[in-house]
Amino acid sequence: MRMSSSLVLVLRICGVIIFGLVGWVVSDLAPYAELPAPLNSTVFFHIAAGTVAGIIGAVMLPLIFAAQLMRLIDQVNMASGAQIIADFLGFTTGLLIAALLVFPLALLPDPFRQVLPLLSAIFFAYMGVLIMNAHYREIFAMVNIRMPSSKINEPAAAPHELPRQRELLLLDTSVIIDGRIADVSATGFLRADLVVPNFVLVELQHVADAADSLRRARGRRGLEVLKRLQKDSLAPVRIVDDDPVGSAEVDDKLVLLAKQWQCPIVTNDYNLNKVASLQGVAVLNVNELANAVKSVVLPGEVLSVRVMQEGKEAGQGVAYLDDGTMVVIEDGRHYLNQSINVTVTKVLQTAAGKMIFAKS
Repeated sequence: MRMSSSLVLVLRICGVIIFGLVGWVVSDLAPYAELPAPLNSTVFFHIAAGTVAGIIGAVMLPLIFAAQLMRLIDQVNMASGAQIIADFLGFTTGLLIAALLVFPLALLPDPFRQVLPLLSAIFFAYMGVLIMNAHYREIFAMVNIRMPSSKINEPAAAPHELPRQRELLLLDTSVIIDGRIADVSATGFLRADLVVPNFVLVELQHVADAADSLRRARGRRGLEVLKRLQKDSLAPVRIVDDDPVGSAEVDDKLVLLAKQWQCPIVTNDYNLNKVASLQGVAVLNVNELANAVKSVVLPGEVLSVRVMQEGKEAGQGVAYLDDGTMVVIEDGRHYLNQSINVTVTKVLQTAAGKMIFAKS
């Protein structure tokens, strides 16, 4: 993660001030009076202790907090204005609840009455932010406040355009490896932002580094598809760092994000499709899309096909349309590796797709 030089500078200044003051105060506890002059001077010892502590703070504070602050800044930049307001309300509500507990906690014996009020303030403020961050859409909907449909804001519209809200589509690992989403997005049919969580990218990298050659090839294909998406997609592609807590499985995290953002998941994973649907999450299955856009063929229509192989039944031949639809030809075995005209007799829709039966 690249750190901002201005952020590091601010942290160094804070480290000098905070650690310097701590060093100045703590120096009173040291037995410097027994040291030889001029080291036994109170002012000299305070300055020396504050300077050493300040240097330590200038070095240590950026190392400890810079990465976390950069991650926090990135999350704030990606958050919508509504989410920031919701987090602030949750933080304030948590502090108010903690303030109500100050009096009963102050009645406890030492050291609990000194420690518990501070701990309760930290705990309730954190829980307020956590709860509002996870459920602010539902809470705002209950009080009839209209929320944007996505966590990522759309750029400002031109003056002559009506303001509209961006939709989100969450991509899972399987649909990226499949690759057809890149072709669909390049056509301009998608009008939503394609969002790839960082944990999906990490899973792609693990697949690309797998020991099995086939699995490794699939992972590398997925990374190439993602690169192509970023380059050629007419829909914006975003990689976000959001990582829901409470589950280590990628599919579970996708479902949690989809519920939080109220957006569909794009996948061709059968199990994820079922799990997400059971939890009320909309799913866009690329396989179903592919079946839906296949050519419409009616009984009695004449097709020109090339017989590629023998069928399962005696005398049958099998051909394929340009979109991959299988055509089973009665008495087509005699025309193997030949192009012929066939008449459609029946169209059958199966779970695997559409099948066409014809006769030569």
